[in-house]
Amino acid sequence: MKKMVNISLVYFIFAMAGGVFYREFTKLYGYTGLTSLRVVHTHLLVLGTFLFLLLALACKATDIQKSGQFKRFLVLYNIALPLMVIMLLVRGIIQVLDIELGSGDAAVSGIAGVSHILLLIAFIFFFLSLRDAASGKEAIELIKKKKQM
Repeated sequence: MKKMVNISLVYFIFAMAGGVFYREFTKLYGYTGLTSLRVVHTHLLVLGTFLFLLLALACKATDIQKSGQFKRFLVLYNIALPLMVIMLLVRGIIQVLDIELGSGDAAVSGIAGVSHILLLIAFIFFFLSLRDAASGKEAIELIKKKKQM
């Protein structure tokens, strides 16, 4: 549970920094249009801070954090979400500065797409671990492992 709260806190700090960066960066360049920077704050708050606060409660209520599927989720998710946010930042900075990337635009979109696919896979691991925890399967597997030792 403590690990989930700590991860949530880290995402909260980055969410606040993302919001300040959006406001100040667009103000500095006098940019008034829509940009990807505007969603960095909310993505980090919802997909980072709030999700991990909910996971902290789930960890307190169940042994979900002991699941192998959950550990895979945790690693993959904490790679995919920052990658997605970095791509939002890159895309937003490009939009504000009005930089023409040419073929580099496809690379940014491709990396953003990969981050979303990794998030999808991470959520599949999460739902598998949640299903196992709800059915008690994980508790049975832990008991079997303890007996084997």
